[in-house]
Amino acid sequence: MAMGKQIDRYLARLIFVPLVATLTLAAMLLLLDKMLRLFDFVVSEGGPVGVVFRMLANLIPEYLSLGIPIGLLLGVLMAFRKLAISSELDALRSVGLSYGRLLRVPFLFAIALMGLNLAIVGFVQPDARYGYERLRFELRSGALGASIRVGEFANLGGGMTLRVERSENEGRELHGVFVRAESRDGRSLAVTADSGTFLATDDPDTIIFRLSEGRLVHNAPSYPAPRVLSFASHDLPIDLPAIEAFRGRGDGTREMTLPELWRTSFDPAATEALRISSWATFHYRAVEIVMMLFMPLLAVALAVPPKRSTSGLGIFLSIVFVVTYHKVNQYGEQMAALGRVDAVLALWGPFFLFGGLIVWMYYTLAHRPGGQPIGALERAFSKSGKAVARLLRLGPKRRRMLAPA
Repeated sequence: MAMGKQIDRYLARLIFVPLVATLTLAAMLLLLDKMLRLFDFVVSEGGPVGVVFRMLANLIPEYLSLGIPIGLLLGVLMAFRKLAISSELDALRSVGLSYGRLLRVPFLFAIALMGLNLAIVGFVQPDARYGYERLRFELRSGALGASIRVGEFANLGGGMTLRVERSENEGRELHGVFVRAESRDGRSLAVTADSGTFLATDDPDTIIFRLSEGRLVHNAPSYPAPRVLSFASHDLPIDLPAIEAFRGRGDGTREMTLPELWRTSFDPAATEALRISSWATFHYRAVEIVMMLFMPLLAVALAVPPKRSTSGLGIFLSIVFVVTYHKVNQYGEQMAALGRVDAVLALWGPFFLFGGLIVWMYYTLAHRPGGQPIGALERAFSKSGKAVARLLRLGPKRRRMLAPA
């Protein structure tokens, strides 16, 4: 009993480190890739840079839902691969510990992480996705205080156009200002100033644009000639444009929680298209979560290389397996959402197919003497590697033979 607990703690340590490292690395790579595109989007919209990090924070649950299964798989795989290469796995099995007994700790990790992923995918991610879309809307609408771009004409609403040559102090001080405003009764106002700054007022819908050292041209149909005025300081009131309110949550199945998807799928008041897409999304999330229970079996089946081999083919195949399954599920969800195939068949069919393949691979390794589920691939991989190595060694020799004396 005491030896079993020590082995469990040892396995937990071996699994925990690569699991956390893989999960962190996968999430960081996905966030960095998205960060570059978000910076381009925010800069093009003229918004504050800080909103990028708020948008990334709302994407973390989505990336965690992808990284947790990969982290679990690679954590268990790297732990058992280390045991197999160092011959510790043979020693543990020689004292009567079967693969089923050794999988106790990996399954505890799998159950805990499956519960965490259920909370993320079922409840946290939909709300975070709504927050991300809301930030995108506010950025486009100007609700986040989008800055005025230097050297470009900006429409402030109400027939008012603004252009500045230079901006300082994070947009608080503007230089080389040109303002033109037109009213419905035919009046127009054109102003040029050396500098200007925005000031708040008691009215939240109005701000003051204080201009310094400029010239004002005022024209109206009743004026025989435009009036020209030079000023040292002039306050120009600006009515802020009305900002459209963002929509409510749930516009699309990606923003619905699992209970909401279930209720919508059987809601007679919902449209048929919404019921079908909700049913497809519900099953898509379900199969993604339940498949995590098969990750320990897949990891062990791919972790143990053939005897006297240190091939890393299993690591490569594990990543290909998970990515392929994820893409197949995405395609199945799209087809089911369009009503071209039943969601149960499109999503649970691949689940049982991939799950059956995993069980067969594990059974071959654990219950067949000398069984190696990817033995043929390992041999082909080894032969191709040796052939490439021979070609690389022959390359310099041929060049020396062809070289002139």
